[in-house]
Amino acid sequence: MRISLIICCIQPYSRLLNSSLVKTTCLFILFATAACQKNNDPADPNAAVNQSNISYGTEASQKMDLYLPKDRTTTTTKVIILIHGGAWTEGDKSDFTAYFVPLQQRLPGYAIFNINYRLASGSSNLFPTQENDVKKAIEFIYSKRNEYHISDKFVFLGASAGAHLALLQGFKYNTPVKPKAVVSFFAPTNLTALYNDNAFAATVMQTVTGTTPALNATLYQQSSPSGFVTAASPPTILLQGGADPIVPFSQADSFNALLGTAGVPHQYVFYPGEGHGWTGNNLNDSFDKIAAFLTQYVN
Repeated sequence: MRISLIICCIQPYSRLLNSSLVKTTCLFILFATAACQKNNDPADPNAAVNQSNISYGTEASQKMDLYLPKDRTTTTTKVIILIHGGAWTEGDKSDFTAYFVPLQQRLPGYAIFNINYRLASGSSNLFPTQENDVKKAIEFIYSKRNEYHISDKFVFLGASAGAHLALLQGFKYNTPVKPKAVVSFFAPTNLTALYNDNAFAATVMQTVTGTTPALNATLYQQSSPSGFVTAASPPTILLQGGADPIVPFSQADSFNALLGTAGVPHQYVFYPGEGHGWTGNNLNDSFDKIAAFLTQYVN
């Protein structure tokens, strides 16, 4: 099966997610999982469970989908939390629906949670709303460990803005849980540098934050994963395209160097000709490398 990874930061790119190929793939996955599901009670660890649009908060956008494997336990069942991209202003958890099959194939036995968060729009939901929502979702999932029969071995995986949120959660916070690993597809890692280096990104970030680094340096610093790298940071795999027009590879390069200096277990997977998302053999390679990395570090 060929799954396309196109999680982008601007509207013309994100429209590609509405292609018939992706729609067909997503519908196939949804129907396939529904057809196999006979018991949707998360309290029954002997049955696989698929549920959609579970509220983790009181806001309409604070929803998540979940897949719980059969025969799960609170000591052995590991957890992957998916965080979609879209420049913090658009996108949806459905963008990641197509990840379920390749992840299940390579990492059987993992529980998968796919979350939404509030999107910045005009003067509403400015950053750090998105950061706070991701933290709230993780707190909710963590609080449901016994009900869902899952362990405290969490992995955060995101693309673009979602990867930024995954890194920020994993590196900035140790509560409610410190992740065993973080997976980043082309994340912005230093928002001040990105603002200064990329005119389009500067416009987006000013819209999302309502300010600039010159006017509010603290907000940009506190919102940048690069400022929270320590020797105790979780193992991290970075995946980056060398021809990315939205998040330049300098963001991944500099973050990779910080991880190395701090002695954080990490891997940097670089695809020289790829842009802000890729398909085909390189995407399959990405999933293979992610699975190998998680197998090594999530114990």
